[in-house]
Amino acid sequence: MRAPLLRRCAPSEVETARVDPVDAATLAAAERILEDVRARGFDAVRDHAVRLGDADAGAPLVIERRDLDRALAALPAADRRVLERTAARVRAFALAQRGALADVDVAIPGGRAGHTIAPVERAGCYAPGGRFPLPSSVLMTAVTARAAGVGEVWVASPRPAPVTLAAAAVAGADAVLAVGGAQAIAAFAYGAAPVPAVDVIVGPGNRWVTAAKQRVAGRVGIDMLAGPSELVVLADEGADPETIAADLLAQAEHDPDALPVVVTTAPALLDDVDAALARRLADLPTAATARESLAHGFAVACASLDEAIAVCDRLAPEHLELLVADAAGLAPRVKHYGGLFVGAGAAEVLGDYGAGPNHVLPTGAGARHTGGLSVLHFLRVRTWLRIDDPAAAAGLAADAAHLARLEGLEGHARSAERRLR
Repeated sequence: MRAPLLRRCAPSEVETARVDPVDAATLAAAERILEDVRARGFDAVRDHAVRLGDADAGAPLVIERRDLDRALAALPAADRRVLERTAARVRAFALAQRGALADVDVAIPGGRAGHTIAPVERAGCYAPGGRFPLPSSVLMTAVTARAAGVGEVWVASPRPAPVTLAAAAVAGADAVLAVGGAQAIAAFAYGAAPVPAVDVIVGPGNRWVTAAKQRVAGRVGIDMLAGPSELVVLADEGADPETIAADLLAQAEHDPDALPVVVTTAPALLDDVDAALARRLADLPTAATARESLAHGFAVACASLDEAIAVCDRLAPEHLELLVADAAGLAPRVKHYGGLFVGAGAAEVLGDYGAGPNHVLPTGAGARHTGGLSVLHFLRVRTWLRIDDPAAAAGLAADAAHLARLEGLEGHARSAERRLR
């Protein structure tokens, strides 16, 4: 009898998915590339790109806006229209997020205080280009940056396909750096003329990209440290095994390290899902990658819906699908996920390809402390303080002086007391 494609686990065997985003060896190797680019600039970017197979010697590595527009003009009309429709949906959602954020202006003793929300000046958006071109990642990152109000937007992607360049044009990017890996992140973080140093770096990438982002975080803003893709399907006895199998394989074909998981209250469903997986793998062009991914995945049969929810929350997955009878009623009960897909119609792949919410999402249980990419990653909340009536602010100044002396900072106290005169 054939072993299940998804190994079976008891709920008690499911551990949190928290992982260190990168291993020490990758971090050390990425740091050497970062320091080389920091020291030698664009020459180092080119050397590493050629050495690692990102580019051919002598090939142009910076693709200007006019060339992006040419790539868009050369694209088949149907392809162009799908890029434009997807960008419009992503843009509409991002603009709605931006519209939900407001400046603040409140009264304080003797004056007013508040905050203003402002975009960063420059953003660097990374789009993977390894196994497959990913124009969707260009749209998700660069469109969101523009919706936030970022003034200058660069995209980096190794050996970008024409559709990737066209997507950059649709998204409003200023230029594309045709380089990947740690060397692309270094160029964005430190600047490597003609590539300017940016303020925020976003987008998914391989472990070299993740290691480099971890190293430069603090010098620049980053979105998150993302790893291989994850999908957890929470299903009850009414769920369609063919739909579950289709959705699991959509994630599994991403990467051999992707994590496909089923959590169910109906143990008999797991045999049906396994059979559906086997049938669908037979003619799937990406079956070799998907099989490797399925070997990392697992299936969990739970005694109750409460237990199933607890397992899902423990995993805190990148994507969580609710294929249960009352998905809308269940949705408020799950706490930890990057993106939630409510009901059988809300396929995770619709999120991947631009229903509106961003597809750059936390992995490795990062959903316990952060959310997916949004306009917030490109915005700064800047606070301000104004005193119009020093006499009315006397109590504030006196308290500041008192607190300063509690902390042993006499200079602070005297500065506050100057306002009491």
